[in-house]
Amino acid sequence: MSGRGAYDEATSRLAEARTDSGIPVRSLYTAEDLGGSLAELEQRLGVPGEAPFTRGPYPSMYRGQLWTMRQFAGYGSSEETNERFRFLLRQGQTALSVAFDLPTQLGYDSDHELARPEVGRVGVAIDTVDDMCDLFADLPLGEVSVNFTINATAPIILAMYLVAAERQGVPYEQLSGTLQNDILKEFLARKLFVYPPAPSMRLTADVVEFAAHELPRFNPISITGYHAREAGCDAVQELGLTMADAVAYGDELVGRGLAFDDFAPRLSFHFATTLDLFEEVAKLRAARRMWHDIATNHFGAKNPASARLRFFSGNSGATLTAQQPYNNIVRSTIQCLGAVLGGAQSIHVMGYDEAYELPSEEAVTLSLRTQQVIASESGVTRTADPLAGSYYVEWLTDEVERRAREVLGEVRRLGGAVAALAEGAPQRWIAESAYRIERDIASGARPKVGVNVYSDEQEQTELKLFALDPRIGSRQVERLQAAVAQRDESTRRSAMNDLATVLGSGDNVMPALIAATRAGATLGEMADAMRAAFGEFREPAPW
Repeated sequence: MSGRGAYDEATSRLAEARTDSGIPVRSLYTAEDLGGSLAELEQRLGVPGEAPFTRGPYPSMYRGQLWTMRQFAGYGSSEETNERFRFLLRQGQTALSVAFDLPTQLGYDSDHELARPEVGRVGVAIDTVDDMCDLFADLPLGEVSVNFTINATAPIILAMYLVAAERQGVPYEQLSGTLQNDILKEFLARKLFVYPPAPSMRLTADVVEFAAHELPRFNPISITGYHAREAGCDAVQELGLTMADAVAYGDELVGRGLAFDDFAPRLSFHFATTLDLFEEVAKLRAARRMWHDIATNHFGAKNPASARLRFFSGNSGATLTAQQPYNNIVRSTIQCLGAVLGGAQSIHVMGYDEAYELPSEEAVTLSLRTQQVIASESGVTRTADPLAGSYYVEWLTDEVERRAREVLGEVRRLGGAVAALAEGAPQRWIAESAYRIERDIASGARPKVGVNVYSDEQEQTELKLFALDPRIGSRQVERLQAAVAQRDESTRRSAMNDLATVLGSGDNVMPALIAATRAGATLGEMADAMRAAFGEFREPAPW
């Protein structure tokens, strides 16, 4: 016996190996594992920049332009976050990514009784358009790309950003960046929803529709699997659920009369990149192929750009450990490399101290340097899709796609993403996956260096952690009260009445939000108008 058969017999007693998603992995892959002919494989791959985009969305990939380096940043007041932005730009960051505090994300002004303990803690507090203007003070909005991680209150934040651009004299058509604006993943995993699903979908679609007409360089939604992954789902589930959400948004927009090719080229995606290097690369390659198929066969896309998936990779905070925190530098480096090998258009790398607190300047600088070293010194940017043709990578790409399509098919059988969420099925899948992961770590079946292997109970690591100003809340409330005292109340009241009318009529809400913002309405006031029109959502127990 010789060749593959002899090898399989010789290795038959090896311990079973599986990817993080539970996909069985053989000890060797050959051309036999790919199935079909070489011509069929080449058809599945194509070339970079051409359908089905498996090898990348653009022909030259990083030879033509590196990915955008966006370190997620935001804390305290708009002035403090502006300082962090400036620091990052001085270190070589190429775009901005804004983190908002919980009150801003949930539609509460900083003086609300529920908001006080959380003002400025996990992101920047934004109450008024003045805060938004200060956030970008002396940063030219017509030149810098900005990512906003915001969902339930995304239309309000976009309105404030547009008015801030007006005050800088920047035309809408010059603005570039991304608004996350993915409310389905809030119902799915992150839980920072405010309004019931139906009006929430309306608000998301209003933003995309408005942007299709007014913001030609701006991505009005980032369809996000990242948070489901952080909540505990595996790579296959992340991909399948993200595509299910993308179909739901596309159906919603087409259903209101928009042509798919009018908005699809500006859709963007957001995936996690965790530690199973080859599975992550395979997932990202499979994602492009799946979206091409969905865009062309489900939605009938005619414009190639409508089927070209572009994505932001957020490296995983859930993989970081408080034990032996410097190990997180290695973890983040692997994750960043996976995002690059998978063809990301934008990348964020976690700070090694984020298991404890907001990242320090030292940690966030090292995260940025990680991206810069990979870009400048590793050589992985010299050619597009450098892992293409690997028997293992191509087999795994096909297998991840096959399994993700099964997840997508199950969501479809449940009536689509919105109906599946109402039934609670995806939430159960994520909870069950998260339980399996934690069980495997506790038992040692899933090694975690410094936690269940190579740990040292006597080890002490002293970190200089980032310290928040304890006066954040009181200072922000004072700013808010001063802004409210200076506005023309009759103008604000008139604008809010107009907003209430639009919310009740079903017209696109963005023009009314922009007018209310110009009139001095606060984020909480506009969110409360939506609460009055739509009510608040309380999630039923999934079991």
